[in-house]
Amino acid sequence: MNVLVIGAGNMGSAFVKQLVTAGHQVAVTARNAEKAQAVAAANPGARAVVSTNAANATKQADVIVLATAYGDAVSALKSVGDLHGKVVIDITNPLTADYMGLTIGHSTSAAEEIAKAVPEAKVVKAFNTVFAQVLAEGANFGQGHVVPAYFAGDDAAAKTTVSALIESTGFKAVDAGPLKNARYLEAVAGLNIYFGYGAGKGTSIAPFWIERA
Repeated sequence: MNVLVIGAGNMGSAFVKQLVTAGHQVAVTARNAEKAQAVAAANPGARAVVSTNAANATKQADVIVLATAYGDAVSALKSVGDLHGKVVIDITNPLTADYMGLTIGHSTSAAEEIAKAVPEAKVVKAFNTVFAQVLAEGANFGQGHVVPAYFAGDDAAAKTTVSALIESTGFKAVDAGPLKNARYLEAVAGLNIYFGYGAGKGTSIAPFWIERA
C-alpha cells in the first residue's frame, strides 16, 4: 500500500519503521520538516513530504495514518490535500494535559469528532491502545503473545484495508465494531497510559483479551 504518515514524533516514526519493514510505500510529513526528513532518512525507502508539497501529499496515498496529538488532528489532516474517499487511521486519544484523563468521552470520541470535521474521509480508529515503544519494537511479546491492534469504523471496505495493514505489520487485527466504539478504545488507552506512567509499569505493556480454550 501507499501510506502517508502525518507526524514525526514517537508514534509517527514507529509507524514509518514498521510500515517500511512490511514493504509498504511510505511518505511522512510533519509540521517540522526537519523532523520528517530525519525520520525518512532513518528508514531507507521512506520519503519525506516537505511543507511546500504537503497540499498534494494525499494524491497517491491509499491510507493516511494520523499520528498527531488530538488537538492538532483536524488541521493536520486538512493541510495534506484532498481527503475524498481516503482511509484515515486515527490513532489519537483526547488526553488531559497530565495524560491521566480524557477530555471527551461517553457521548462522543476523538475519532467521531475528527470524522465529523472531515466527512469526505473514511475514518477508522486503530492503534490508539499501543504505546509508541511497543509499536517500534514490534508485536511479538514472546510465549505466543502477539499484541492486538483494535480497530473501529463505519465503512466496511475501509476496515478491511486497515485490518490488512495491521496484519502486515505483525500485530493482530481485532475488529472492535462501529466508530462509536472508539469511545471505549480511547478509555482503554487512557487506562493503559495510567498503568504505564501513573502505576509505573513502563511502556512495554499492551492491553489484550484472552480467551478460554
